[in-house]
Amino acid sequence: MKLIDRTILITGGSSGIGLELARQLLARGNVVIATGRDRARLDQAASAVPGLHTITADAADAEAIRALHTEVVERFPRLDVLINNAGIMRNMSLLEDRPLEDLTREVGINLEGPMRMVQRFLPDLRRRPESMVVNVTSGLAFVPFKIAPVYSATKAGLHAYTRCLRAQLDGTSVRVVELAPPGTETPLFRGEFEAEMAKQKGMPVAKLVEQAIRGIEAGRPDVRPGLSRVLWLGGRLAPTTMFKQLAKLG
Repeated sequence: MKLIDRTILITGGSSGIGLELARQLLARGNVVIATGRDRARLDQAASAVPGLHTITADAADAEAIRALHTEVVERFPRLDVLINNAGIMRNMSLLEDRPLEDLTREVGINLEGPMRMVQRFLPDLRRRPESMVVNVTSGLAFVPFKIAPVYSATKAGLHAYTRCLRAQLDGTSVRVVELAPPGTETPLFRGEFEAEMAKQKGMPVAKLVEQAIRGIEAGRPDVRPGLSRVLWLGGRLAPTTMFKQLAKLG
């Protein structure tokens, strides 16, 4: 499936991987719609990437997803690619006191959000002759990172969900792809992890997106650029060793 002349919806498209996906996919002649919670950041993204359509929507809010679906199918009836990219990653000690409501905030955005997006948009995608869902997980779906326990759990959960979704859609017009980025030079990669990542260099975001598009167009169901492939292999062959090595960063 070539990512040319498509209509593509990207959640979390105001910065980082989502914004770079929007930039490169627009350059290939696609119609691209980016969503995000912050209107000001979406306006900045639209200024930085001329031609980008933006819609304010919270990926963790079921009602917002319903409203987003209504607007998208009305304005962009040819939608044929959904990229679930929205996510947050927090540096979290499980030994510290934390409100229960806050503890699982990543679950709502990183895991429940993509599930709800797929559930709402899937009937429309199935009516297209050729369509696709791309779920953005992480190399940490394969080997968890000690200081990002809830994030790691959400990405492992999304990895499992994506496999099941692909199996259930086998034989339909909808292709399911898992994109598992390694550490990438984005605000999320630095953010709360600046101290731990100070000596680490993430993959340039433009390079990651180039490899992602190339892998998707090559027909790969799982795209694991750079160190994500190492984590995937290590998680299968030597999970304890890989976990201990990654834990040293924390």
